[in-house]
Amino acid sequence: MKKTAEPADAPPAGPEAIRAIPVRHYGRYVTAVIAIAILVAIVYAFGQGKINWHAVPDYFFDDRILTGVGKTLLLTVLSMVIGILGGVGLAVMRLSKNPVTSSIAWFYIWFFRGTPVLVQLFLWFNLGLVFEYINLGPIYKDYWSDFMTPLLTALLGLGLNEAAYMAEICRAGLLAVDEGQTEAAHALGMSHGKTLRRVVIPQAMRVIVPPTGNEVINMLKTTSLVAAVQYPELFRYAQDIGQNSGAPVEMYFLAAAWYLIMTSILSVGQYYIERYYARGSSRSLPPTPWQKVRTNMLSLGRPKGGMA
Repeated sequence: MKKTAEPADAPPAGPEAIRAIPVRHYGRYVTAVIAIAILVAIVYAFGQGKINWHAVPDYFFDDRILTGVGKTLLLTVLSMVIGILGGVGLAVMRLSKNPVTSSIAWFYIWFFRGTPVLVQLFLWFNLGLVFEYINLGPIYKDYWSDFMTPLLTALLGLGLNEAAYMAEICRAGLLAVDEGQTEAAHALGMSHGKTLRRVVIPQAMRVIVPPTGNEVINMLKTTSLVAAVQYPELFRYAQDIGQNSGAPVEMYFLAAAWYLIMTSILSVGQYYIERYYARGSSRSLPPTPWQKVRTNMLSLGRPKGGMA
């Protein structure tokens, strides 16, 4: 039997298309159902509880609550300024070749990291029982109870404690910079202080910024402890309103909502600051959330298999 010759210009037969079958992850569905069931149970439990939810929006923008929010933010900023400045100084002292300054920094970090913040606040607040006066010679002299106000107590208790943690963060960032950078700067005739400001610290910021952002958020929440030393901030105002209105639990939910709002805003700021200092460490930065949303929106209008 004579075979029919195939045309010379016929394309060769390609490989058969692979049919991809997606893997089914049944565990994901099970965990999703369990999580939704737990969430529904929690919502139902709070819905059945004796909670006056209408009190939360009624006092959400109360003048006292807004004043407390402002004082909480102010206390956070001032305490972090004290902590960052003190932490940088302690980190430099800790890395110094002078055994005296290094030992002083080590003892400071050991003491303030080893004692709770609340204990430190009470110590500062009650030192008037030990020292009746504060006497700085011709500069200042007054009763300790008049000198140690609730604001000063809060700043000392939070700021000095934060300096111990920031010292370790800054020390880790400084050690992350290659020693060759310092040697090169000294070879160019730069002093030790100028080398720190111009060479070492800018490169260490990539390591220092992420944990510092976490410390800022943690400081915002830790400010609630100063209510114990009579400083009126968000949590203290929420407590007072709850006692006077007969809705203490509702005011705790209100305070928690405000803390969530403020920490969420700080988290967004932390993301963009970290992105700024990561520019020299990676060739391409990951897209921001807004860039992801814009890319997804543009991709919806493109036809499949072709250009827009």
